[in-house]
Amino acid sequence: MQIRNATQETLLRSILILSIVSILVSCQLTPSPTTNNTTAVSTEPAPSLPEMFETGLLNRLDAPHQYAEETCRSLRNKWNPLNAAPGTVVMLILVKNINPGTGDLPDSVSVVEFFELMDQLRAQGFEAVNTDQLQAFMERNVEIPPRSFMLIQDGNQSLEYYDKYFREYFFMWGWTVTNGWISERDADPNLLSENFTLEYEGFIDHQARGITADARLTDDSAKVIIARELQGSLTGFADQFGKTPTAIVWPNGAFGMRPIEAARQLRFKLGFTDQSRGPIMYNWVPLGIAIDPERPTLTPEGLIGDPLMTLPTYSPQEALTAIDTARAIGKAAAEYASLSRDAEYKYYEVVCEEEYGPMPTP
Repeated sequence: MQIRNATQETLLRSILILSIVSILVSCQLTPSPTTNNTTAVSTEPAPSLPEMFETGLLNRLDAPHQYAEETCRSLRNKWNPLNAAPGTVVMLILVKNINPGTGDLPDSVSVVEFFELMDQLRAQGFEAVNTDQLQAFMERNVEIPPRSFMLIQDGNQSLEYYDKYFREYFFMWGWTVTNGWISERDADPNLLSENFTLEYEGFIDHQARGITADARLTDDSAKVIIARELQGSLTGFADQFGKTPTAIVWPNGAFGMRPIEAARQLRFKLGFTDQSRGPIMYNWVPLGIAIDPERPTLTPEGLIGDPLMTLPTYSPQEALTAIDTARAIGKAAAEYASLSRDAEYKYYEVVCEEEYGPMPTP
């Protein structure tokens, strides 16, 4: 009897254990209802984003390029009500020489054309920005005037030159000038002193242009030449202006993959070519995608893959005829953004909101 009772007791224990295990397994496999202390994970498929804005107002071999690496962050920057509104457009204008007379001056614009350009920019609602403003806009869509432009003076110039051609606009409207400064080791002390005063005044924003007036930096340039021009600019600016330049005006319009990689390693943030492609917007830079038989001197910089270091510029003459086009591109981009807004908000809600938080509201 004792043996039989022991056997029955063992059997009952086994049945009890199996029942408990079965209950535990069932609890693990059966999803529990969402409570106030748990977060439901969305199973909604990610919607598609609208295509990038394109326009027929660019040359047929120029195409807009995006550069933002994080889609969620770029959408947040784009639609943040405290940032620049979609369609905010910037014209980059590179001035090499202003010709005061009738004599021949290479790569120059006449005084009459230059003053007409400045008057037209004002009449059509454009405002000047400096390098810091442009960088903040291009990287984070920080607010700038809806129609903006940046004047870039190529090469070293005197106080008299700036007073004669640019000072009036600085006094009247606060328009500053960005100067591609050549950090010559034997720079004229008086010229340097004048430009230091202009920098301190906030009138002229000096940025890098190498250390040699006739330098050209291409993929065929020796490594020591690239380093000399780029690192030399940093050293020269530290000595001459007590600042670190964040932009490079590519010397004599020459650039390439290797110089751009070197400039990035030295922490330059922006690079300006002398190639005319069109205006720029946040996360939208028109660049050449192939060699153009009609413009054989232009390098297809879109193949390099770094839009912020190959920003296109207008000559003053090109800018004068392109103001209406820039305005039209900005307006069309704003209208396209309005049509795309709901789809982009939906994408952000499904894909981005959990990590980046809700889209900012007014």
